[in-house]
Amino acid sequence: MPRHDGPASVLDAAGVAKYPGFMKTGLQWLGVLWLVMGTAMARETPGEDRKVEGIAYHAADKKLEDPEKRCVLDLRIPGKAKGFPTLVWFHGGGLTGGNREFPKFDGRGVALVAAGYRLSPQAKCPEFIEDAAAAVAWTLAHIAEYGGDPEQVFVGGHSAGGYLALMIGMDPKWLAAHSVSNRRLAGLIPVSAQVTTHFHVKELRGHKADRLVPVIDEFAPLHFVSKDLPPICLITGDRRIEWPCRVEENELFHATLRQLGHPAAEFHEIKDLDHGTVPRGAARILPDFIQRTTQRPKPGP
Repeated sequence: MPRHDGPASVLDAAGVAKYPGFMKTGLQWLGVLWLVMGTAMARETPGEDRKVEGIAYHAADKKLEDPEKRCVLDLRIPGKAKGFPTLVWFHGGGLTGGNREFPKFDGRGVALVAAGYRLSPQAKCPEFIEDAAAAVAWTLAHIAEYGGDPEQVFVGGHSAGGYLALMIGMDPKWLAAHSVSNRRLAGLIPVSAQVTTHFHVKELRGHKADRLVPVIDEFAPLHFVSKDLPPICLITGDRRIEWPCRVEENELFHATLRQLGHPAAEFHEIKDLDHGTVPRGAARILPDFIQRTTQRPKPGP
């Protein structure tokens, strides 16, 4: 398998990696394909996926203004499997729109959690981050009841959802409010996420400059970059058609992680996909990253 903690990769829209600086022979690719197919078949379990919908993830005694009933999550459990990994997923929408949804996911044997969160202007900053942390804390506390491994919980999302995944996975205070360490997470998988302070958070906090002017404060994932973070898989669309500056700031994030010595950070730019279509290309990367990460020995505390 190619090493993703080395050079970043550029993928075509079908998810095939094109690594600068060297070529893969046809035989090597056939070997990789055979390995991936064999592993996927080994992980596949009989039985249809089970769905559980509308689970409230905040504590029952928490006073919550949630008139739209967004603080709930849905589960998709893989058949009769046990000890499976889980991916908690947050939708995009600029922190002002969107609805909970399962990610596009070309794999089996992984539980998926579609988590909603309160939106601005009904929600004030940082309530959407608090909601995301509560959803992940609920998953860590309860996924074993459904057969999952609580030590293999990944967190990801698209666009604003990827921003939320990074905030709760990098700034330890959000999960600490639930007596959980962010280092307990198995990995972070943001898709086309803003890694500087989110443009809508800047608006809510009174920043007057153009939304493309970067701010790196306590609401920026980049502010918390460290070699001690969980494994991170950064995915973007094609820089020619992506959200302006989105690919470049993710490249900066990846380069900083590598320079700090983070052992498991990777970056994928997918050709010919824009901000809205990049989840389609990410669908193949998500299960591969989860599989490789769960097979990697977990570092000690």
